[in-house]
Amino acid sequence: MPKQAKELKALQVKRLSEPGRHAVGGAPAGLSLNITDTGARSWIFRVTVGRNRRHIGLGPYPEVSLAEARERALEMKREISAGIDPVEERRVERAALAVEQRQRTTFEDAFERYYEEKVQGELKNAKHIKQWRSTLTTYAFPVIGDKAVASITVEDILAVLRPIWSTKNETASRVRQRIEAVLDWSKVMELREGENPARWKGNLQQILPSPNKVQKENRYPAVALDEIADWFRVLRTREGIAARALEFLTLTASRSGEVRGALWDEIDLANGIWTIPGERMKARREHRVPLSTAAVDLLANQPRLMDCPYVFASSKNGQMSDMTISAVMRRIQAAEEKEGRPGFLDTRSRRPAVPHGLRSSFRDWAAERTNYPRDMAEMALAHNVGSAVERA
Repeated sequence: MPKQAKELKALQVKRLSEPGRHAVGGAPAGLSLNITDTGARSWIFRVTVGRNRRHIGLGPYPEVSLAEARERALEMKREISAGIDPVEERRVERAALAVEQRQRTTFEDAFERYYEEKVQGELKNAKHIKQWRSTLTTYAFPVIGDKAVASITVEDILAVLRPIWSTKNETASRVRQRIEAVLDWSKVMELREGENPARWKGNLQQILPSPNKVQKENRYPAVALDEIADWFRVLRTREGIAARALEFLTLTASRSGEVRGALWDEIDLANGIWTIPGERMKARREHRVPLSTAAVDLLANQPRLMDCPYVFASSKNGQMSDMTISAVMRRIQAAEEKEGRPGFLDTRSRRPAVPHGLRSSFRDWAAERTNYPRDMAEMALAHNVGSAVERA
């Protein structure tokens, strides 16, 4: 006969403190209080179900009292006598609960959790954080926002992307990447199963046109190469800080945000170098811009405002808005049209040029009017060149 454990009272159980499993005796047999090395306590019921030995958790102590633990153990003994396996029953219940949760969690629900836990936790740029929400709110939520994240298919993703893939390809590509990230997270959280329908390689790649080909047709409108000198002369007749910022942008082939956020501390006029820190670059890497004589002269003549770190400050001594620089180009175009001239139009789309298109103008100039290697032009634009190993 196996040795019967001595039946403990509630006060005796309360005094137990040694790590290990302590049998508490009484009915039913097999009930123990488990104490971990950290002092955490919980009930374990050891019982035989058919030919299998089960160790079943009955909850933490003291939330579950000795009397409650014995009652739960007795109830399980009754279930086992009736042919029910409590462990298997729990597994089925958990699986059913997981299915219910997957069916109940919509794409928008999953996004909100991912946004809070990952996007806001990892991204530092407030503009990029805002873009995550705005792009999915605009393009994804109207189509798949209310759909269970577990049931989203390739057709659903195509319903989001196809209306904007050709006309707004850069935005569409970012929407696809963000949907893919949310669905990857959902799979790890066991909210969905199977392949990610928003994956590009080997999936949407076989259905949608390549972004590189589409974006070439839908790039930002640029000033034509044969007209860039005339455009620049017109720009130089314009007064104001915004016009000088646009002039500096043209001379450095930089992005609007990099110019608008330029600080005097980043500029070495003596050596003609503008060092943009990684946190202000799209690629998140430091970028050194060699300044031409014209760019150095522009900066040398640019007044420095007291207690303002920006090279091109707003009227309130803060950072200039993107619309301020764009407005200069629009006014130039309007003045040209008022004089009966077509203005400065992109050679492909015949749309009026915009500030970001000046980078395309620079790239065309480097390719068609100079002998500089392609990689040098790409590096000047702060684009990735070569493989990750080559870049390192």
